[in-house]
Formats: sequence, C-alpha cells, structure tokens
Amino acid sequence: MTLTHLDEKDQPRMVDVGAKLPSPRTAMATSTVILPPEVVAVFDGKDIPTKKGPVFQTAIIAGIMAAKKTHELIPMCHPIGLEKCKVDIQLENEKEVVVRSEVGLVHKTGVEMEALTACSVAALTIYDMCKGLSQNMVITNTRLLKKTGGKSDINKEG
Repeated sequence: MTLTHLDEKDQPRMVDVGAKLPSPRTAMATSTVILPPEVVAVFDGKDIPTKKGPVFQTAIIAGIMAAKKTHELIPMCHPIGLEKCKVDIQLENEKEVVVRSEVGLVHKTGVEMEALTACSVAALTIYDMCKGLSQNMVITNTRLLKKTGGKSDINKEG
C-alpha cells in the first residue's frame, strides 16, 4: 500500500487532482460530547444557554466555518468551495451531545476532511462554551459515517 500524500522519495506532497474530472462528492461525519451532570442540568430542552450565548447554535456556526477553512488547518487538503454544509446538534441519551455534519460539492477531490473538521470544531466549541460549568466533558467517537464519489463509496451508518 502506498500513501497518496508521499512521493516516490517518501516526501510529503499534495495529491495532483488536475487530470480528474469533477464529480458529485458528499461526506457525513459525527462526533460526540459526553456531558457531566452540571452541564446537563442547564439544558433547556433546545440548547444550553450560557453567558457566551447559545451553545448549540454557536457550535453549528463554528462547524460550518471550520469546514470551509479545512484546507487552512489540514496541510495536504485542497482548497475547495463547498456547495453544501449542514451541521446538526442534538442531546441524546440525556448526556450525549451528538454532532453530525453533511457536506457536498461537485469537484475533483473528496470532502471527508471537511465533514470531520466540521464535527471536530463544533465539539470543541461546545467544550469551550461549557467549560465554565464543568471541565469533565469528553469528546469522543469522531468518525466518518458516509462518503460518496471518487474511487470508493463508504457507508458506516446504522
């Protein structure tokens, strides 16, 4: 197996997608933030209100912004113009905040890293906004759920 981000001399490189044809690409990812009781106690049924603002709404915006800037954060990612980016945040099982992202575009390269970055930064934003209540939160299970387009489709949902 060869890594696409290494050349024949094992030096880092950005993958050349110049000869590829644009095609529809999508990716879905998830991340979970496990909340301690101190944070769950202030959940109002829709969001977690804090002095910094509504946690989930702010984290959704942060996730979308991060997806758009993934190429600035991950060294070998291509700069792309996302055509779709949705971040959804829900409290599940009374203590788990589940962040899900879905991104898409027509391009020569995939969008897995953008989906994963959206979830990661949204989860970090939740942590940052709630750390005044408790620092006993755990960010876990960040993973790709689904990918379409390119050489292979992946579906790990359900």
